[in-house]
Amino acid sequence: MADTGIDASAGDAFVAAAERALASGDLSRVSSAELERVMTAAVRLYAAKTEAEGEQPPVTPERVTPTDIVVTVSAMLRAAGMNIWDLSMWFRRGSAD
Repeated sequence: MADTGIDASAGDAFVAAAERALASGDLSRVSSAELERVMTAAVRLYAAKTEAEGEQPPVTPERVTPTDIVVTVSAMLRAAGMNIWDLSMWFRRGSAD
């Protein structure tokens, strides 16, 4: 693995905690506040990298379900005070099609 200058152990620790919570069914193992912090940072970094470097793979498709995606996207749209119409205006932004 290439040295990025960033300690990957923090990401690894969060992923491991999330996987343990999901496997055990004890979702309280990761607090809502901590999940919000991680999601916020990940979304901001993803958007910045996409703007700077072009399209980025946002998730590993084999590791999430369509329901996971829709639940998350819907909650993010509501949190930002957006709706499906707003999303449709941005959906093809940057698309080569």
